[in-house]
Amino acid sequence: MRAADRARGLGLALLLLGTGASQARDRTGAVVRAWVSEVIDTIDGAVQKQAFPGRGRTVTVRVQVAADGFVNRVAVERSSGSADLDERATALIRAAGPFRPPPAPLLTRAGTTDLSFPVRLGR
Repeated sequence: MRAADRARGLGLALLLLGTGASQARDRTGAVVRAWVSEVIDTIDGAVQKQAFPGRGRTVTVRVQVAADGFVNRVAVERSSGSADLDERATALIRAAGPFRPPPAPLLTRAGTTDLSFPVRLGR
């Protein structure tokens, strides 16, 4: 995954962090960044193992992860331009889980966290 794409995903997660003491926030931020990076890398690896006829296309997805690490939902936010490729990518993303449980600062009151990021299909 390109560094810019990873930075975008990490930036989204960091926006979810609350305020607090600087040192605690720094530790929490590192834990959150590591978890988000692990999820994105796992998904990217699963997608890149597959052959996609539309090499170089990108689909932007929103992935909802439950407190136990299971993938609740995957939705396409911006299509790759091919409904078939989007569907294949979302199926691979669902199958990439479960992940480690999300860090507590990322969990909503409902016990989930949402990540939105682009996924490049085939390289």
